[in-house]
Amino acid sequence: MDQHTQMKGKDFLTLFDYTTEELTYLLELAKEIKAKHKAGQSYQPLKGKVLGMIFEKSSTRTRVSFEAGIYQLGGIGLFLSTNDLQLGRGEPISDTAKILSGYLDGIMIRTYAQKDVEELAEHASIPVINGLTDDFHPCQVLADLQTIEEVKGKLAGLKLAYIGDGNNMAHSLMVGATKMGMDFSTAAPQDYLPQDAIVQKAQALAQETGTTITVTTDPIAAIKDADVIYTDVWASMGQESEQAAREQLFASYQINEELLSHAKEDYLFMHCLPAHRGEEVTADVIDGEHSVVVQEAENRLHAQKALMVVLLSD
Repeated sequence: MDQHTQMKGKDFLTLFDYTTEELTYLLELAKEIKAKHKAGQSYQPLKGKVLGMIFEKSSTRTRVSFEAGIYQLGGIGLFLSTNDLQLGRGEPISDTAKILSGYLDGIMIRTYAQKDVEELAEHASIPVINGLTDDFHPCQVLADLQTIEEVKGKLAGLKLAYIGDGNNMAHSLMVGATKMGMDFSTAAPQDYLPQDAIVQKAQALAQETGTTITVTTDPIAAIKDADVIYTDVWASMGQESEQAAREQLFASYQINEELLSHAKEDYLFMHCLPAHRGEEVTADVIDGEHSVVVQEAENRLHAQKALMVVLLSD
């Protein structure tokens, strides 16, 4: 059975659920879809398909990339704010999942709790795509891997350092890098390191793939000899009240020229955006020659189109 047939109808909840071969297939397809798009070729394998897009957390990139992506593939995207759904008025997730399964061909959801996405997937008879939760952001990492491969020509054997809050990005990058044969390191203040349970699960994976995972409070140790440097905002959506406290705690974790002197000379700088210049990264770095943040953001479109083609096409 080929990879496409194997993945058709699957959910995309975390990268733990996908094999290295499946992720490689998705990245290859994303490359082909991007080439078609750049050449102006029409490619519409999802004619007549409808993707429901549930947003409890608002977003620029997730909304526009999924909506534009499904249209370009010949389908239709329906933006569903939780303010407009009975879900927002207390309807059980299981009921919403069963009802929407009768109307749609797939659901993308961007919300807070990972357990809500898992419950939705459990009760839906159509594919559910995790557009972001507090624990994971797998769609972003597909685009990140596509970008690294475009620029570096490979993934296996590279070192990716994630500096900053041990959030959904830290978790998904750790899993994605490990699956693709990359070493991964991360640094944050002690109370802001990635969740132990996720680190342990990823460490077991690293033993299988022959890669290393380093979790430390020392940003210099984490960034040493890294090929790819990644960061995110210090206070994510819903954590605005912690902004001032986090700014003090994370001051020594800022991505700036001084810290980057410990990375490889030809490092790539990445950020899932939106970015706060002067906080987690200096303007000269994010706007400098090593930064691939615009290319990375664009690849959300192509990587997610590949995902939708594989999960939703006949």
